[in-house]
Amino acid sequence: MNVPFFWVDVFATAPLAGNPLALVPDADALTTETMQAIAREFNQSETTFLVRPTLSGADHRLRSFTPGGFEVLGAGHNAMGAWLWLAASGRLDEDGGRYVQQIGEERLPVTATRDGAGRAVVTMQQSEPRFLTAVAGERRGALAAVLGLDTTDLGDERAAQVVSTGAEHLLVPARNPDAVDTAQPDTAGLREFLADVGAEGCYLYTTAVEPGSGIDAYARFFNPTVGIAEDSATGTAAGPLAALLVRDGLAREGAPITVEQGTALGRPSRIGLQVDGAVVTISGTGIIVGEGVLHL
Repeated sequence: MNVPFFWVDVFATAPLAGNPLALVPDADALTTETMQAIAREFNQSETTFLVRPTLSGADHRLRSFTPGGFEVLGAGHNAMGAWLWLAASGRLDEDGGRYVQQIGEERLPVTATRDGAGRAVVTMQQSEPRFLTAVAGERRGALAAVLGLDTTDLGDERAAQVVSTGAEHLLVPARNPDAVDTAQPDTAGLREFLADVGAEGCYLYTTAVEPGSGIDAYARFFNPTVGIAEDSATGTAAGPLAALLVRDGLAREGAPITVEQGTALGRPSRIGLQVDGAVVTISGTGIIVGEGVLHL
């Protein structure tokens, strides 16, 4: 069996930036076990497979796996890269349009347009925000320790909290960008802490950014629970963060929100978001930088 694949740099405007995604289209002939094995072979944070939808009204179904075989159900860079490829490959209307993607048992709206440079821009709706476990009091010290930080690096104004727009992530406010960059997580300790609070990954962020920088928050993402040491652009974490910022009055409802991530990895990414009531959308562009064939 020959299996074509593509490499997409998501949330990037130039090659070798953003978050790389391995994409396998027309993957209906592959078993789940083969998909998981291919994801291990590529060893990227996520590999996405395009298959026929099983829910009525959906245009495409996406299945995404980490190298450890964990299936990702949120709509982040794993889905963004797939729709950018669909647009570039001529499988969407030339002028864009509205579509529905199936991820797990959810149907989520997607819009494809083009910017002034003719690049595809994809906007995806995530699940309704859910605000879950907060981490306060003595647990803050334990959280700082597993992140390799002092408690003072986390600041004093707001608690860390688990928030989901499709995937549960622990959002941890830091005092400033230096504190974000200083973090050196204890993998085993962070995995245990995340399991204890019911979270999948950890989004360490700060809103203390330079005026005029064009961003609202600066972040890093760690997800030892699925074998990801650090990710360069995480839509399933940026969406919850945008919802949290609007809830807490740190960003305006209905206004564009930009999160910068990946700088510490040398792959700077800017993730565009917007929150309108219970509707969280994420937008981005990207570049197809490679293609090939697996001979299985």
